[in-house]
Amino acid sequence: MCGIAGIYGTGKLTNAGQALDAMVHAIDHRGPDASGTFLSGDVALGHTRLSIIDLSPDSNQPFTSSDGRFTMVFNGEIYNYLEIKAELAGSTFRTNSDTEVLLEAFIQWDTGAFQKVNGMFACAIWDNRESRLVLVRDRIGIKPLYYAQVNDQLVFGSEIRALLASGIVPRKLNKAVLSEYLMYQTVHAPQTMVEGVKMLEPGTYIDISPSDYKVAPYWKPWQNLHQDNEPILIQKRIRELLTKSVERRLIADVPVGAFLSGGIDSSLLVGIVSERLGQKLDTFNVSFDESEYSEAKYAREIAQKFETNHHEIQLKPSDLLEALPEGLASMDHPSGDGLNSWIVSRETKKQGLSVALSGLGGDEVFAGYDVFQRIPRISDNAWLLSFPKALRVTAGHFAKMYRPGIPSSKLAQILKLDYFDLESLYPIFRKVLLDHQVKGLLGKKPFPNAVNQSVQMLEEFDGYGKLPTLSRISIAEMNTYMQNVLLRDTDQMSMAHALEVRVPFLDHELIEYVTHVSDQVKYPHTPKQLLVSSFQDILPSSITSRKKMGFVLPWEDWMKGDLREFCQENIDQLVDSGLMNASAVQGLWKDFLDAKGNVSWSRVWPIIVLSQWMKLNEIEA
Repeated sequence: MCGIAGIYGTGKLTNAGQALDAMVHAIDHRGPDASGTFLSGDVALGHTRLSIIDLSPDSNQPFTSSDGRFTMVFNGEIYNYLEIKAELAGSTFRTNSDTEVLLEAFIQWDTGAFQKVNGMFACAIWDNRESRLVLVRDRIGIKPLYYAQVNDQLVFGSEIRALLASGIVPRKLNKAVLSEYLMYQTVHAPQTMVEGVKMLEPGTYIDISPSDYKVAPYWKPWQNLHQDNEPILIQKRIRELLTKSVERRLIADVPVGAFLSGGIDSSLLVGIVSERLGQKLDTFNVSFDESEYSEAKYAREIAQKFETNHHEIQLKPSDLLEALPEGLASMDHPSGDGLNSWIVSRETKKQGLSVALSGLGGDEVFAGYDVFQRIPRISDNAWLLSFPKALRVTAGHFAKMYRPGIPSSKLAQILKLDYFDLESLYPIFRKVLLDHQVKGLLGKKPFPNAVNQSVQMLEEFDGYGKLPTLSRISIAEMNTYMQNVLLRDTDQMSMAHALEVRVPFLDHELIEYVTHVSDQVKYPHTPKQLLVSSFQDILPSSITSRKKMGFVLPWEDWMKGDLREFCQENIDQLVDSGLMNASAVQGLWKDFLDAKGNVSWSRVWPIIVLSQWMKLNEIEA
């Protein structure tokens, strides 16, 4: 795991080396073990290394082919690199690294190499003979890659702060996506909160040369079909694929640990490592005095069952307040989430580990969220659409009147719809703030949001509409919330501590298979039933049958208590900036403090984070 940075089009830059050095320095937390730069022709490449596979200096980057033609900077892991290496029998290797294997694969198969790779990665490959640069990102979007076209330069890197450090990219807020951020606590790829900076979308590469510029996808999760119809066969195959995925993600020349919340996903991963693969792990859990938020007792149960070396991190409001400045400073892109990952990553790194497994993705792949229940339920009640729209609108109005809050407001939006389809329903369910709230904050009607556009785009792809309903929701989840909140937050907050997080549930072979499983088999009666049934001999019923909690800090209590002063300072700062309507911002904050209108912490915290992020990164409004 590492950090990469670079500039294409350096021929007209007088300070390319200086700009590159600044970019590399800005992300040196991602790779404390080594760093390097490469300048040649019309390109400048930089790299910071966290040594995981082949710890020798021979694998340091930028890495150049033996003939000097190709140079690569690479962030991530290729889990099947030994299999690919065996296919490259005619090649001579100087190292035992996955870096060299990926470069040799590109030399032999060009962009076709990406189809062969199983891993999480983002990389840049320079062909010095053709003056050609290829940027690529893994299928799922686990590893980030940002870029910006400024005049004659293409600037890119693992983090936005690297692009800003170059001095080429202006520190200016992207106001066009501000309404999107308020609605969904994030901004969706390819857009970011910095004007002109884009995020390369998952499963996509950029191919640029003096004569051509191409952006092309190389993977869609519904491309590969399977023929299994029997539940027993499906369970057996899922068991094989997930076990193989976990086994692959244990490949390392350093110790591997695991985040253990005590939920189904993280507990299952620990169980697979212990019972199926015969390895013991260091496990990590965050606990709180507020028992309604703490899953510590379940994590302890799993740790005891599988005899892990368990670390329980006791977190109090004062601890968070002390860590908050550093945690928010680690946030490369503003988000309404992420500090939980920062805390557990910090403690994991303190124990000397550089790699940790995470259960992220289990809910998205195996239908674990409420949205997987709610959308089909509403779709099954399409008879409501037979009532006149005016009557439905009136019913929604009364619902909001007699039970004010976000749920009734969303119901009112649903009753206004002409269709109860995924394209119409999904964006409503994923909203944090509703349209009228965003309009109040910004003083204007929100632009069409990216979640709506993303689902519309998916519906247009050949084959997507033929998938089972739950699979279509899964892909929508992966394209929106998972990619742009969970994965981005996990990367920026873990790599702030030079910790590599691996996500076995997001193996593309597993996703391709589960995507084509019928709704009846995937979700016969309870969330993630297919996953539980596939591994019913590993997890105790106390874990599989308990109520889902999620990894959430007790923000509600803390923001009204120990963190209140910090929150108030950032609210005032945002008001002073003139970016949003002052009375609307202060009104939202007051409603939260007074517990009015169901204004929970998640409606307010993203605004506070945005204010702090702009200040720390000197972003101009």
